Amino acid sequence: MEKLTARPVTFRRTLVKDFILNKYLYIMMVPIIAFYVIFHYLPMYGAIIAFKEYTPIKGVMGSKWVGFEHFESFFSSFYFWRILKNTLLLSFYNLIFDFPAPILLAIMINEVRSKVFKKSVQLITYMPHFISMIVIAGIIKDFTNSNGIITYLWTFFGGDSTSMLQHPELFRPIYIISGIWQGIGWESIIYLAALMGIDQEQYEAARIDGAGRFKQIWHITLPGIMPTIMILFILRMGNMLNVGFEKIILLYNPTIYETADVISSFVYRKGLLEFGWSYSSAVGIFNSVVNLILLVTANWISRKVNEHSLW
Repeated sequence: MEKLTARPVTFRRTLVKDFILNKYLYIMMVPIIAFYVIFHYLPMYGAIIAFKEYTPIKGVMGSKWVGFEHFESFFSSFYFWRILKNTLLLSFYNLIFDFPAPILLAIMINEVRSKVFKKSVQLITYMPHFISMIVIAGIIKDFTNSNGIITYLWTFFGGDSTSMLQHPELFRPIYIISGIWQGIGWESIIYLAALMGIDQEQYEAARIDGAGRFKQIWHITLPGIMPTIMILFILRMGNMLNVGFEKIILLYNPTIYETADVISSFVYRKGLLEFGWSYSSAVGIFNSVVNLILLVTANWISRKVNEHSLW
């Protein structure tokens, strides 16, 4: 009995001692914890409206309980398969084309010997990340309208001279390519940091053995940054269905809903424009549950295959 009571006392003393030694670090944590509590955990209480027929007058607790009615309505609606297909395709194309792009850029920058050229490339590729999404959308619209430079090139190769954003089949390439252009430089920073941690003696030994640049990249560079790649891949899988709705809402129009409408834009339209708060909340919960399943699955597969995982 004395041993059982001694453990909590020892733990409290250790905690108090650690707080005294690192009190400034604990104080610095307060705003971060407050941010997540206020903006991430407290709003979870409002998710209950997905199971109710919510009206602002009655409030969350006073609104009628309807169970899974909104989920059933969403799953049986005409829009379900369309927005699920669009979301999965955009996420898949992002995973195939956008995810490897910063890895390739980081490797190429790492292989460049000229410091001036390296810094110039980094500066040019970083800049689009700091441009406002509204400005980015405006640039895309100007370049792809009927007299835009990209439309002119598209017409030169046999395309239609009308605005490219009026063609449903062109929305996905525009979205993916513009996303790569905007984020490739910024996302390459973490890979460049990982490359700095690779032991340079491995490259010297490989050169002595006669290995060329490509063999060094394949056998030293890629294995050296593989843990970083896998962690970011798992995190990307956890956000598979969270296709950024800001750019989509700024770019799309009713003529391209067929390929441009995704879960996040559908939630925005139903919740804020049509005031279907409960319905849109149900769609959002479905989106979050699928993302959680994908995250856990990707983490489990990564742990089994190469022993790199989040937990």
